Amino acid sequence: MNSRVELAVLGAGPAGVAAALAASECNVSVLILDRSASAGGQVYRRPTWPLEDQQLKQWPDEVKGERLREQLRSSAVSCRFGRAVWSVERGFRIDTVGPEGLETWEAERLLVASGTTERVIPFPGWTLPGVMGLAAATALLKSQRVLPGQRPVVAGSGPLLWAVASGIVAGGGMPAAVIDLADTRRWVSSLPALLSRPTDLLKGLGWMHSVRRKQVPVISSAAVRKVWREGTSLVVEVIERNRDGTLRRESQERRLSADALCIGHGLLPATEVTRLLGADHVFDAQAGGWKPVIDDQQRTSIPGLFAAGDCTGITGAEAAQLEGRLAGLAVAHETGRITDKMYQMKTQSLRRHTLRVSRAGASMAALMMPAESFIDDIPGDTVVCRCEDVTCAEVQAALAAGATGLNQIKSWTRCGMGPCQGRVCGDTVAAIASRHLGGRTAVGTWSPRVPLVPLPMNDLVGAFTYHDIAIPKAAPL
Repeated sequence: MNSRVELAVLGAGPAGVAAALAASECNVSVLILDRSASAGGQVYRRPTWPLEDQQLKQWPDEVKGERLREQLRSSAVSCRFGRAVWSVERGFRIDTVGPEGLETWEAERLLVASGTTERVIPFPGWTLPGVMGLAAATALLKSQRVLPGQRPVVAGSGPLLWAVASGIVAGGGMPAAVIDLADTRRWVSSLPALLSRPTDLLKGLGWMHSVRRKQVPVISSAAVRKVWREGTSLVVEVIERNRDGTLRRESQERRLSADALCIGHGLLPATEVTRLLGADHVFDAQAGGWKPVIDDQQRTSIPGLFAAGDCTGITGAEAAQLEGRLAGLAVAHETGRITDKMYQMKTQSLRRHTLRVSRAGASMAALMMPAESFIDDIPGDTVVCRCEDVTCAEVQAALAAGATGLNQIKSWTRCGMGPCQGRVCGDTVAAIASRHLGGRTAVGTWSPRVPLVPLPMNDLVGAFTYHDIAIPKAAPL
C-alpha cells in the first residue's frame, strides 16, 4: 500500500496538470496518474520521436505542451505515468497497473480530469480498415508524425475537422475532400462567442485558409452515407443534409475515391470514474452528453470528489486548464492551506475568465454535435456495437420486445459488453433508445463496472502454477 496523499489527480491533460500545479503551489501533497508516457493529454500530446526525424512540422500546441510538462517537472507534484487506473473506490482508493505491476494509492481527495471519448455515428462501412476517427487522426499527426493517408476524405463537424485537414496538408498530403456537416450560417452564428477568443478564432481561420489555398474540395451541409472498398481504395458516398440533420430532398449522391476516411461527430465527456463513484450526473446535449453535476468550485455531489475539464462538459483545452486551476485552489482552501481571503483573491478574476473562455469553447462544441435525426438514418444491418457485432436492427428489436433502458438492451443483445465497455457504442445505442422511450433521461447510462479499462488477465493475477493455488481443506462430514 502506497502512502496516502492529500490529492490524487486522474489524468495529466490540461485540466489535471493545472489542478495539480495549483494545489502543489499551496503546499498540498499531490499525486498525478495517467496512462500515457508523459503529460499533455490529447491536445498537448508529446511527439513519440524527435522532431528532426519526422515528415510533419511542429504543431503550435507543442510549445504549450512542452511548457506544461516543464512546469510539472519543476514542481513538487509526484507523477506516475504509464499507469492504467482500473478501479476507484470511495475513500479514495485507486488501483492501477503499470510498469511496476499492480499498485494501490490512497488519497484524501480525488480530482477526475479524464477528458473525452470520441463519437462516430455508425454508417455502412465504418468498421473497415482505413476508417478512423478525427481524434485518432490527430494522434497520428501529433504523436507519431505520420499522415492518416495521402489522399483521405476528412468528414464531420467542428474545429477538429479543419485541424486534421490542415495537418494533412502541412504534412504533404492532399485530402480528396472536406465534408462539413455545418453550413456557413452555423459557423457565422458562432462568431459572437469566438470574438472573445481572438487567438483561437485566428487559428481556426488559418486552418481553413491553408486547406482552401490548396484548392481542396469542400462540401458543406453534407455527411458520409456509406463507405466500401474497391481494390486498394475506399469509395466514400456523400449526401447533402438539411440544418436539422434530415436528408435533403432531391440531393444527388457524390462518390469520392480515397485511401482513408477520417471522420468524427463530436466528443463525449468521459464519466466512467464519476459514475462508478455514484456522483450525480445530468444530460446536456450541447455539452456532449452525460456530465457530472459540479458547483462553482468543481466539487461533485460526493464529498472530496472534484472534476474538471472536458469530462464535465466539452469546452476546450483553455477552459479545461482554468477549471483545473479552480479545482486545485478549492482543494487548497478545503485543506486550510490558503485563507478565505486569499482564496477569494485568487479565484475572483479567474472565475470570470473561465466563464468567458467556456462560452467560446461551448460554442465550438455545439458545432460538433450532429442532430438527433442522424440516428434515424442508420440502416438496420449496420453494426452499432463493433465489439460484439450488434446491429441497429437488433437494438430496435430489443426495444420492440419491451426493453426499457440501456442496461436491459445490454443484457438482451450483449451490446456494450465488449472490450471498449460501451465507450464507442453507448451514445449511439442510447440515442436509438431515446427515440423509442422518450428522451435520454429515461434511457439512462450503462451501469459502471470495473475494470474501468480493458486489461490482460495476466496483468491482474501475475504468473503462477497449479501448485501456487491454495486448496481449502475439505469440510467435515
